[in-house]
Amino acid sequence: MARNIDIVCVENPAELVAEKLAAAARAGGNVVLTGGTSVAHAYERAAALEPDWSKVDVWFTDERCVPTEDDRSNYKLVHDTLRVSGARVHRMRGELGRDEGATLYEQELGSLERFDLVLLGLGPDGHIASLFPLQPTLDVTERKAIGAEAHLEPFVDRITLTLPILRAAREIVFLVTGESKADAAVRAFDGEPSRETPGSLVRAIRGVTTAVLDSAAAAKV
Repeated sequence: MARNIDIVCVENPAELVAEKLAAAARAGGNVVLTGGTSVAHAYERAAALEPDWSKVDVWFTDERCVPTEDDRSNYKLVHDTLRVSGARVHRMRGELGRDEGATLYEQELGSLERFDLVLLGLGPDGHIASLFPLQPTLDVTERKAIGAEAHLEPFVDRITLTLPILRAAREIVFLVTGESKADAAVRAFDGEPSRETPGSLVRAIRGVTTAVLDSAAAAKV
């Protein structure tokens, strides 16, 4: 049985997530964006649905420690697809390295305790943001942003938000597509919470959590 999460299987999950992003842009507040292959189409569509992001503070779930022009950069993905025109963009400074970059992001988050919307993907290994299975980063409770080692390609250091700040969000939305995510999806959304599948650990404590999947990703849920 799925735990504290609404599972939605649709033919075009990117469209549904784009509509949620556009609505968040109109409402304003603090929106957390992510990287990964599943989200680019959602970002492009959201930019068409709502080009004005001036009411929004944009944050990031995680970032690779690469320059902003590097194709592996989550910031570059958002910049090139969603564009977030007019938004206050709070970029993780991956080019400074994981420790300094995480410290600066923690300072930038300041007294912010709760995001309005967090968008997450899900890796084939069940990771979310840059929180990987069975790693000590899953146990961090006193910080909002930390450095992390990569445990899959590309093997570059990361900066990531921690579980407590993710769980505090008013709304969490997972976007998961493709057959390669089917095993991870059933573990994350239909199984017991487990450090072996970090996605299973992320539910909004005082909010709503939704997983939006295509039929391939939802095949075993």
